[in-house]
Amino acid sequence: VFDSPYDVPDEIKNNKRYSGLDGYTIEEVAKAVEADYGKIDILVHSLANGPEVTKPLLETSRKGYLAASSASAYSAVSLLQKFGPIMNEGGNMLSLTYIASEKVIPGYGGGMSSAKAQLESDTRVLAYEAGRKWGVRVNTISAGPLKSRAASAIGKEPGQKTFIEYAIDYSKANAPLAQDLYNDDVGNSGMFLCSPLARTITGVTLYVDNGLHAMGMAIDSESMSDRNQ
Repeated sequence: VFDSPYDVPDEIKNNKRYSGLDGYTIEEVAKAVEADYGKIDILVHSLANGPEVTKPLLETSRKGYLAASSASAYSAVSLLQKFGPIMNEGGNMLSLTYIASEKVIPGYGGGMSSAKAQLESDTRVLAYEAGRKWGVRVNTISAGPLKSRAASAIGKEPGQKTFIEYAIDYSKANAPLAQDLYNDDVGNSGMFLCSPLARTITGVTLYVDNGLHAMGMAIDSESMSDRNQ
């Protein structure tokens, strides 16, 4: 993720894969949007990357940890820096986070849990700063497990389910609402936060996870087997 053209390293500029491409830094994209549309009401940050996400935190390198933070957390700060000036008063910036920011989720490594914690903390600080500076709201959605393409790419051992498949099964077994979670459920919540219906809501982490975040004990645990009979 690059904030301005000056941040793009030569190995990217001179790479044949990116030959002929330009205008892809956050600063340049903001200027292009302003040129095409003027002011905007909604800004969505839906970006996360941890090159060492399959590694436990104890095995994560400094480079991998900082890369996760840069791509998954600071990118939201940079996005609002560049787009805030062209947002209408009452507009909303929305990002996506995950419960690993506050609870231990084995398998979600590489510093990604730390990056999500940063994102949620920054959401609160940015809500104050952007609210006072531009009258813009800043919120994030903590979605439950969804079998997206990105989530499906996280760790799979031969003959075993993927990380997200385990997470979905766990959620169904332990969440207060034992039902499937769909993309539309997250989308509808995002639509609400970005609408005038949520004009007084800012700095919020909204859980859209069938209530799983509220649970402090796994009810499908073997230690609970007698009680569940």
